This record gives sequence, structure tokens and C-alpha cells, in this order.
Amino acid sequence: MTAVTAKRFSIAEYHRLAELGFFESDNRFELIRGEIIKKAKKTTFHSACNSLLLGELCLMMAKSACVRGQEPIILSDDSEPEPDMVIARNCSDNYLSSHPESADILLVVEVSDSTLKYDRRTKLSLYAESGISDYWIFNLVDIQLETYSEPYQKQTGSFDYRVKRVVLPNEFVVIPGFPELSLDLSLVFPARLPAMI
Repeated sequence: MTAVTAKRFSIAEYHRLAELGFFESDNRFELIRGEIIKKAKKTTFHSACNSLLLGELCLMMAKSACVRGQEPIILSDDSEPEPDMVIARNCSDNYLSSHPESADILLVVEVSDSTLKYDRRTKLSLYAESGISDYWIFNLVDIQLETYSEPYQKQTGSFDYRVKRVVLPNEFVVIPGFPELSLDLSLVFPARLPAMI
């Protein structure tokens, strides 16, 4: 009996499929470890938090770094996720020639409600393996920010972060790489929480 295996795609193959019109018109997909993943539909709470975060980070960072919202990053030959937010080092061509790669990235952020489990496991492991030094999850289920730093490889071979910290929605958090900049989370978590997320 032959074992069944799924086809895994490289970034080049993934881009070719997009060029051929393989994806739906909304193009809400990302490539994670060779698998084409359809991204979850966003709630209004997710969208509001994401928009507020983008606005605050753009104001704070000014021209100190490149803030990208829901744009691709390249982590390996078979992973091109589209995080909710990325702070990357400035680039002379503004990443016109290539999306940011691991060495360019200072912070990756996911805003999570229905995807919380996935972002804590699959995405966290991928970012840690790729050497992303700082990963944040805006946890909309528990209404808190989870910060992860110091990626490492476990004895079992999987990847994780050594340091996890929870920051409450009425607190401040320092932007990685910019010790003089602190983000007021009360400006990011919407003041009026919906009854149902």
C-alpha cells in the first residue's frame, strides 16, 4: 500500500499558481511550510484592532523603520506568510525588489481571535525557526498582548521562544529595537468590546 502525501509548494510554484489565476479573487492565501493556507475571514473587532495598530506604529516609527500591514514576508523557500503587521529595517528600494526576509525583520505581529491556536502553535514555531527575534500576538479572545522573544530549538527539534510575557490592555510595551518607543495598548485595543467576537 502506498502512503498518501500532500503536494508541497515552493514560493516560485506558489507565485506561478497566482499568475495563472488559480486563487479566488479575494486572494486571501499564504504559503506556510509548503502548504497553501486560506486565511480566516476577519471580524470587525480584528479589523478595528489591526487598523488602530497600523496607525499607531506608523506614527511612532515615522522613518525609523518600515511598517508593513498584511504584506508578504519570505522566511524560507516554502514559506511566505502575510502577518498582520511587520516592522522591518529600512530598505533603499522600499522592498520593491523583494519582500522582507528574516534578517530584515525586527518584529512580527498577528492579531488573533479565531486563529489564536494556530498563531500560538504553527505560526509561532515557524517564526522561531526562521530566527524572528520578536513575535507579538494581539490576543482578542483574552484581550491582552502576548510577546515572545529569544527563539530557540528544543531538544525534540521543534522551535519555540524562551521568553513569553503578557501585557494588559491598559499598559505600555516597548517596541523591539527601539527602547525609547513605548506603545500604549489602550490606543490599540478598541475601547468598546463587542458582545460577540
